[in-house]
Amino acid sequence: MAETSDSAVSGHGGQLALAALQAAGVREMFTLSGGHVFPLYDAAHQTGFPLYDVRHEQTAVFAAEAVAKLQRRPGVAVLTAGPGVTNGVSGLTSAFFNAAPVLVLGGRAPQFRWGSGSLQEIDHLPIVAPVTKHAATVTSTDDITSAVTTALEHALAPHRGPSFLDLPLEVVFSTGDGKAVAPQVEVLEPDPDLVEQAARLVAGAQRPVIIAGSDVYGGDATEALRAAAEALTVPVFANGMGRGSLPPSHPLAFAKSRRKALDGADVVVVVGTPLDFRLGFGDFGAARVVHVVDAPSQRAGHVSVAVSPAGDLRTILSGLAAYAGERVDHTDWVATLRAAEQAQAAKHELEMQADTELIKPARVYGELRKVLAADAVTIGDGGDFVSYAGRYLEPSVPGSWLDPGPYGCLGTGMGYAMGARVTYPDRQICVLMGDGAAGFSLMDVESLVRQQLPVVMVVGNNGIWGLEKHPMRAMYGYDVAADLQPGLRYDDVVKALGGGGETVAKAADLPAALSRAFSAGVPYLVNVITDPDDAYPRSANLA
Repeated sequence: MAETSDSAVSGHGGQLALAALQAAGVREMFTLSGGHVFPLYDAAHQTGFPLYDVRHEQTAVFAAEAVAKLQRRPGVAVLTAGPGVTNGVSGLTSAFFNAAPVLVLGGRAPQFRWGSGSLQEIDHLPIVAPVTKHAATVTSTDDITSAVTTALEHALAPHRGPSFLDLPLEVVFSTGDGKAVAPQVEVLEPDPDLVEQAARLVAGAQRPVIIAGSDVYGGDATEALRAAAEALTVPVFANGMGRGSLPPSHPLAFAKSRRKALDGADVVVVVGTPLDFRLGFGDFGAARVVHVVDAPSQRAGHVSVAVSPAGDLRTILSGLAAYAGERVDHTDWVATLRAAEQAQAAKHELEMQADTELIKPARVYGELRKVLAADAVTIGDGGDFVSYAGRYLEPSVPGSWLDPGPYGCLGTGMGYAMGARVTYPDRQICVLMGDGAAGFSLMDVESLVRQQLPVVMVVGNNGIWGLEKHPMRAMYGYDVAADLQPGLRYDDVVKALGGGGETVAKAADLPAALSRAFSAGVPYLVNVITDPDDAYPRSANLA
């Protein structure tokens, strides 16, 4: 066991690393067993520190990413050398795109024998450097605590993102000394003149719109967003973890009339999300754009914007809320959008009641809306089926929606579910998967079962790669490599791994199946056979 005195700590490399992690508020590790990182396991075991192990390293990193996003603090994955690290690269990249403060501690072949062909000997840094904010190899045991603290400071500093540390075999197995201290992260203060310009532009607009993204939640700025919207009377739309920043019942919360809003807006305020393909690359016609970002590095370089305040989002949004200058009355504009919202909501309500022989995805979400608690964490892992989730589900509280984000990586589901269940032992955790996405990570249901982490999985099983099959057929008149096995029993896979599940082929059977799933107390999969001809109506230009 490591010895400590104030911040001083001594012990083997695993104990030193764990002490630094605990000083930063880390409360768990996710891993897949590997000999290169045994000292980290020993440190956790000796102190009762929670350790969750998985069946694929990507799941460990996705779980750490979920913890980082949901709890706004570092999430940690421990991966063994070589393929352990490379298997985690998709998770690192997802965390990079999603601004998640993840730290991956990687094992590494011994430095003293480097070049001789040790097991899993490869230099990880050139591989992970492009998708991390900080990547380094620790060459001395005495440097471990300071290296971990530095890596965490990089991960937590705006714009947040993942860090990576290599721990060579002889470094992590040896003993040494260090200091375990909390990471220090400087708050980026925005330029007050730019905040004033942004506030004046919004207040003077005839038809302003706010779009709130994941960094609003990540920067703990949801209350400031609400205050700004209310002070300036601006309708708010959201994407990613921005969803739920305003509850659906709020008079300025909108979700279904975004196209009408963006077509009619004269000022679009995009807060905490990039001007990427999800937002037409920032091209809103004649509307002027205010891009509010948490760091100068996030300012858009591909499109002209009117003003782009950069820094602490709470400070910027509070500045908007405090604006005391003249302002235009936006009441009529809000009412126009509310009418459009209500009309679209009525249309969606009919779609969610669809009573067809082949189940429509809309009907699945219509039934899910009836059983999901207000604070349920919903996780999207898929293409077409999950797109419908974004259309029909309306998170009621901040931090209750997890999706792969702009990187669009499939296979996040089981890792996100693990991280969400560890974060919220008593909430509903519901994973929404396409049948294609299920093939990436379903084996990690075993990890959930073994570690008593119950979640509900709802699979929209249409037997195809819908996101590819329909567009390819429209483009070429045929499709290839877009078919899966129709009616595959993904529920039987889950049952074989120790969980529960059932297949539903009739819409009338959905309510009872979902009720059984949420009361099962084990990982439970509802395998819904859906209409393969039902295609999500897409408008986003991916490139």
